[in-house]
Amino acid sequence: MKGMHNKVLTVQLSSSQISEEKIDDAVITRFLGGRGLGVKLFIDHVPLHVTALAPENVLVYATGPLTATTVPTSGRSSLVTKSPLTHTILYSNTGGYVGSTFKTNGYDALLIQGALEDPGYVVIDGNDGSTLKAARELWGLNTRETMQELKKREGENIHALLIGQAGEHQVLLSSIMNDGDRRAFGRGGPGAVMGSKNLKAIVFKPGNHRAAIADRQRLQTYVKSAVDKINMTPITQVSLPKFGTSALINIINELGMLPNKNFQEGFSEHAEAVSGEAIREKIFRKKEGCYGCPIQCGRLTKAGNMEGKGPEYETAAMLGPNLGVYDLQTVTHANYLCNLYGLDTISTGGTLACAMELQQKGVLNIDELTFGNRNALPSLIKKIAFKEGIGKDLAQGSKRLAERYDHPETAMEVKGLEVPAYDPRGAKGHALGYATSNRGACHLTGYLVAMEVFAAPKKIPRHTTMGKADLLILKQHQSAVEDSLVVCKFASWALGFDFYARFAKAVTGVDFNVSTLMEIGERIYTLEHLFNLREGFTAAEDTLPSRFLEEPLTDGPATNTEVPLRQMLNEYYAARKWSAEGMPTQEKLSELGLSKLEGM
Repeated sequence: MKGMHNKVLTVQLSSSQISEEKIDDAVITRFLGGRGLGVKLFIDHVPLHVTALAPENVLVYATGPLTATTVPTSGRSSLVTKSPLTHTILYSNTGGYVGSTFKTNGYDALLIQGALEDPGYVVIDGNDGSTLKAARELWGLNTRETMQELKKREGENIHALLIGQAGEHQVLLSSIMNDGDRRAFGRGGPGAVMGSKNLKAIVFKPGNHRAAIADRQRLQTYVKSAVDKINMTPITQVSLPKFGTSALINIINELGMLPNKNFQEGFSEHAEAVSGEAIREKIFRKKEGCYGCPIQCGRLTKAGNMEGKGPEYETAAMLGPNLGVYDLQTVTHANYLCNLYGLDTISTGGTLACAMELQQKGVLNIDELTFGNRNALPSLIKKIAFKEGIGKDLAQGSKRLAERYDHPETAMEVKGLEVPAYDPRGAKGHALGYATSNRGACHLTGYLVAMEVFAAPKKIPRHTTMGKADLLILKQHQSAVEDSLVVCKFASWALGFDFYARFAKAVTGVDFNVSTLMEIGERIYTLEHLFNLREGFTAAEDTLPSRFLEEPLTDGPATNTEVPLRQMLNEYYAARKWSAEGMPTQEKLSELGLSKLEGM
């Protein structure tokens, strides 16, 4: 198919075998690339009830039809595996230049199976042949050091996915980092999966294999129109380029949705100290962007004697106000450390906040774990990465931590994944999105808060439940398509979904339209859900922490609100044609060309 190479590279680590396989056009037509193709390949190759940290678990890395084209924000790529943190399917997305570089090697996807006996790394080279190499000298290095050493070995023009010490120690909060400490496949513990395979890095050498474009002239017409629209839309023209995602700190705080002290509060008069405006004034060095991105939302910063990327909104909120910390230098330093060790900043912040509430309740007696103790934050993060002391417990995530100390109500998680930095009591559709996301509490799976708060692409009332189930389903399917083409959600706020149908048709030559893409999105989302059902998940896991269901906020603009989840879930299941137990009807499965998975 145009826009794709129709090839997957399989690396069997246990036997050191590397091979190529063809991908049928029919698979791409039904699942696109990226997340959709990754989910399909993952489910086809992973055993029933596999343990996430066992050699039999599979990692799939995939690009899409739009990757490495001139389409704005088309440098992204996707990863699919089974999460060791949640035991659900895990899909993740990253930007930068790894996706565009991988695709120029002549492949659409990389399938990694088995495990190495000794630490190693894979070099993907579509010109001279891909190889496995020893990485004993790299083991123990942080992500920045690892990237520096890989460049010495393989050349300055490489890009790479890699793990830090947290992944090596199989910390369940560990990320797969992108080009050192720059970007990440952040959530759900994929770094631990790589660590369990003794795989330190995946190196991509630049190639010269460009996928064919069906109608290049028409594509360029659409691209010009899209860039013009991005450059005329306030959020992508001004807010994100000027302040990055941390522009949201003040916005979300003013709405009473900013997590403070483990979501016990939704508003703080001190939040501005860690805002995007404060970052720009005090620590900002320059902005940067991913491949093919006109938005340039990335921030390069300097705090004290350290330099790095970020903090992004989620990081600033979860390592700042959520821990009772309102010092920008401290939050930025904590962000740098997480990136160097290879830790998910959202889950790290969520787990630390859980521990701090346990300390607040008198369940723990560890002075470091006091809300607002900014001096202890660096050492706590290191203890998590190396599983030292209390770090052994923290490295398991908030759900296991809270259960160990018999206070599950202190864990702000869904299906084991820590809740991101939007209090769901302030946006009811977003709350439903957390509860029903296939990978656990995820703000990006549906991201209805974009409409409820940012009016992107249009404004809807945030406290009403009316129509939210149908609208969330629409956004969940759109998100699956965006992750499969693969493009950035920020651009979609400016463009609207119809642009992606035009891009897909111009690149592939297939007569994609909004309706056919939405069906593909539903197919992907339903297949992910079927995997979770097969692994033992039920409708009981489509829920929220009791704090959001039973405890109204008592301060700020979102006071006296809680989430009427049961009503919305009933509407959601009915709209999806699922049973009350969350099982898709046979009619719905047939409509999507799916069937129940073996073992269900």
